[in-house]
Amino acid sequence: MLPNQEAFFIFVAMEKVAFIINPFSAKKNYQPFLNELKAKVKDPLYYISESIAGTDEFILKHFNEIDIFVAIGGDGTISTIAKNLINTEKILAIFPAGSGNGFSNETQFGKNLDELLEKIKVKNSRKIDTFTVNDRLSINVSGTGFDGKVVKEFEKTDRGFKNYIKVSLKTFFNYKPIKVKFFDEQYQQYNGKYLMLNIANTRQFGNNAYIAPNASKSDGLVDMVLVKKFPLTYSALFAFRMFTKKLKDDDYVTYLPVSEIEFKVNTKNWHLDGEFNKIKSPIHVKVQPASLNILI
Repeated sequence: MLPNQEAFFIFVAMEKVAFIINPFSAKKNYQPFLNELKAKVKDPLYYISESIAGTDEFILKHFNEIDIFVAIGGDGTISTIAKNLINTEKILAIFPAGSGNGFSNETQFGKNLDELLEKIKVKNSRKIDTFTVNDRLSINVSGTGFDGKVVKEFEKTDRGFKNYIKVSLKTFFNYKPIKVKFFDEQYQQYNGKYLMLNIANTRQFGNNAYIAPNASKSDGLVDMVLVKKFPLTYSALFAFRMFTKKLKDDDYVTYLPVSEIEFKVNTKNWHLDGEFNKIKSPIHVKVQPASLNILI
């Protein structure tokens, strides 16, 4: 970097910006990011998170003096920070450091600190939707069934894409479908057994796996994705379509765009933005339109 470029970044006004680092993301190697941040920003305000409660306390302590909160981590970290910013004018920014980075991919944040600092300097933002599952916030994709079980088992590993694939394959062959029952009469035709049920505010889980290629984070709706257990002969086609943004309604996949919906499911295993949660039925999903301010 040229001397004048370095000086530019050091003197960018960062007094109203806070960086929140999940030390367990990025294979627990956050030091290179922190070193680069300190080299380019004079006396940055940052917090190395020890817990969700600690993150909440840090945000509360600095809430009135900070305009932009930067999440350094994966979708779970981003969601933890976002829940403190819902329905406020505070801005969420992201430096992706997770295993899938689905939400940061969908909101155009990359692993380039110079680009992030330039965005912060300009300070443009826009409102996007979020949603809740029994009042628990989700910003990206949440679900139950097969992928809820996968996340539960995945958290026992060292994470990483390869481990996710291994856990997914192992789980698939042994997993019994979940039973879903909708309350609203217009959806009761979809009652039945499913491999998984996902609620998608954006298009992808992460790692460019597009479970809902037509989902929009600013239309006041989420895509409910119902996937029946399919034969091994269909699995290659399913994977191909998912990674090429071509999944669509067929004999095994059903899309229901909804703003609010209630149903029962015979499992408590859920993932919210890739983090395992126990959630008891009945389930109430509700979109919160234009509720989160994102840096662009």
